[in-house]
Amino acid sequence: MIVNETEFTLKDGRKAVIRSPRDEDIEGMLEYLYVTSGETEFLLRYPEECVKYTPEGEKALFDRMNAADNETMIVCLVDGVIAGNCQVTWKKSIKTRHRADVAIALKREFWGLGIGTRLFEEMIRIAEANENILQMELEFIEGNSRARALYEKMGFRITGMRPNAIRLKDGTLLNEYTMIRTVKR
Repeated sequence: MIVNETEFTLKDGRKAVIRSPRDEDIEGMLEYLYVTSGETEFLLRYPEECVKYTPEGEKALFDRMNAADNETMIVCLVDGVIAGNCQVTWKKSIKTRHRADVAIALKREFWGLGIGTRLFEEMIRIAEANENILQMELEFIEGNSRARALYEKMGFRITGMRPNAIRLKDGTLLNEYTMIRTVKR
């Protein structure tokens, strides 16, 4: 699904653009994936795991998501740099097509500027436009209080916990929490 380009103003006055990814974003996305993986323990990959991402693979992912009728990716660019991205994917099977999974990440230098809120507003708009979607779902890792605060601000509530779902390199085990937001119409 294609999301048309929209410009908005960040809290610091700079302009940002959100839109579907394009081929010209491939190298920037690979850099973004690597950088964000090293900035926090709260993503599901480490930087060295990013070697599996290739320009060809990113192009195929962009093409698939842009052509899909049940998922989309949105990138946020600030001064031509990918600051963040998000995805929303909804199920196709009859029993689960009322559920949409969402995911989001931002580079640390862009935290606190309103990008996460704006990306969530767009994901919510997409979910609300689909008559089948009744709820949006996501997960966050124990200790990620910034993400939890954003998710709660956007209407998500904790619905469950997976104990010891994440194991860090140093052996630390962290719980993963599931959250749901009911889609309002």
